[in-house]
Amino acid sequence: MTLFNVLDILGIISFAISGSLVAMRKRLDPFGVFIIAFATSVGGGTLRDVLIGAQPVFWMKNTDIIFIIMGSYFFAVFFRKKLKYLNKSLFLFDTIGLGLYTIMGTEIGLKHGFHPVIVISIATMSASFGGVIRDILCNEVPVIFRKEIYATASVFGSITYLALHNLEFNENIIYIATSAIVISIRLIAVLFHLSLPTFYAKK
Repeated sequence: MTLFNVLDILGIISFAISGSLVAMRKRLDPFGVFIIAFATSVGGGTLRDVLIGAQPVFWMKNTDIIFIIMGSYFFAVFFRKKLKYLNKSLFLFDTIGLGLYTIMGTEIGLKHGFHPVIVISIATMSASFGGVIRDILCNEVPVIFRKEIYATASVFGSITYLALHNLEFNENIIYIATSAIVISIRLIAVLFHLSLPTFYAKK
């Protein structure tokens, strides 16, 4: 198993737990929690595959992904009380997933030979849109549309990946540096209450 495969699995687990935690906070039933966990895990990657014409989408070609999501869902349900006491647990899993899926999206964009701008867009969608689907299904304004620094972290992570790739760095170093950049930006933004400006138009 390559580091790429390991990161892919960790990204799925992180987003599945993130989705489960949000759904449980909304007091959804067990089936509802699983649906949110599933949508959060594969939503961004499914959109990516549809846009680039990869058929069938990735999780339909690898049933192990379904079992990984189920395992993550049961972990979140059974250990929900312990996770509840970790106030930042949702943020932690969501941020880890964001960093890892940024790598996946960038890598796939490069393999298809897209322009760097398109690669960054694909990476950002892969990393962010699972969370968008999660928030919409849970009747919340998606975090990507709020002033929180979220998708921006993914953009910088993808740029880092492309820069190091062009400099011909070792693949493992690129993966580690990209995820570290995304996670660090999110952590710094939260710790120092940094946010993007908001716009308001008078009626």
